[in-house]
Amino acid sequence: MTVIINMGSRSATRSRKQQRWCTQQTLTPLMEGPDPDMQEEGTKKESSWELIREWFRIQKGISSSTNNNISISSSSSTSSSLYSTNNNIPSKRQDLRLLLGVLGCPLAPIPLVNDQIHDRIHIKDIPIETSSAHYIIQQYLAATGCLKQQKSAKNMYATGMVKMVCCETEISSGKNVKSLGTRSGESGCFVLWQMLPGMWSLELVVGGNKVVAGSDGKTVWRHTPWLGTHAAKGPQRPLRRIIQGLDPKSTASLFAKAQCLGEKRIGDDECFVLKVAADRAAVMERSEGPAEVIRHVLYGYFCQKSGLLIYLEDSHLTRVLHTPENNSVDTVYWETTIGSSIGDYRDVDGLLIAHQGRSIATVFRFGEVSMQHSRTRMEEIWSIDDVVFNVPGLSMDYFIPPADIVDNQPNLSP
Repeated sequence: MTVIINMGSRSATRSRKQQRWCTQQTLTPLMEGPDPDMQEEGTKKESSWELIREWFRIQKGISSSTNNNISISSSSSTSSSLYSTNNNIPSKRQDLRLLLGVLGCPLAPIPLVNDQIHDRIHIKDIPIETSSAHYIIQQYLAATGCLKQQKSAKNMYATGMVKMVCCETEISSGKNVKSLGTRSGESGCFVLWQMLPGMWSLELVVGGNKVVAGSDGKTVWRHTPWLGTHAAKGPQRPLRRIIQGLDPKSTASLFAKAQCLGEKRIGDDECFVLKVAADRAAVMERSEGPAEVIRHVLYGYFCQKSGLLIYLEDSHLTRVLHTPENNSVDTVYWETTIGSSIGDYRDVDGLLIAHQGRSIATVFRFGEVSMQHSRTRMEEIWSIDDVVFNVPGLSMDYFIPPADIVDNQPNLSP
């Protein structure tokens, strides 16, 4: 009888958490349809990298319009003025678009491996880097409790809170370096559903804007108020939020073909470093028009003492051929790096699930010859309120993509 009472208390606690989250969502005015500030663009469609490019173009204009005697706070005021005058978009909203475009729902670089990663590995004729990575993944599965589970969870439901901050933009002209912007931030929340294999749905609300993304196991798509609905090109890849400690088996599967690069200290912890990278054919499928994806690499840092994943970093490089007004071809590179600290592991139905973390993203723009470069730094602090496995009634129909998804939509990555 005592066990039944405790289980009921736990269920009631989860219900109260869900109720609080839903109350916050209904009280927040959301922008789910087309963005009114973008209506003057007509039927023009932009991809995510074009949004980032426009961001840096505006920042460069701000930098060139100010002199060395203007303080950072004055530059911020100029930033707001230029946004309002030239683009009819408030600077705060433009910052939020960049934050959600980069940190809202990024994808991992490679698809999940369908092999049973917990099976016995034959290490004969396997390079030491690969066999070491297999051993580290086995330790990770044991540390999170995956090896003790007799049956895998059919689905998962998670709610969480986020705070996103656009820290600063650094503009370099070769000799002088200027820093622009203030730490403007927004708080929000998200709901995540997952059904194996490869089906997930995310709703993220930040600053009055709602981003929805999902996958039916074949197509990955995303909807934002300013870009509409877009399908991701290339192989179907998992959502990065899921492999940040929410689903240990998916994380282990992602590193099933990893290589061990050695050891590195993260804070006070000595870690093993594993690396996985998208192959050339896969990244070429994600290229579109003037934007060519060069590489996408993921690094996992597994604590030697606990065996848990405590840091995740991925680097995404895109080359864009730009034709200015003089018809000369200019090559510009965009490198997006996201590093996430992962912690506060708690037991949920026998699995250790990470409940807290912090992600720092850097978008770096540079050319082949020019000394000029631009760098923007963003930050996200996230926490998990509730995790529930095997939710009754959840079916595959919940993950059907929107009807307006078409094959020629722009790529939603980074």
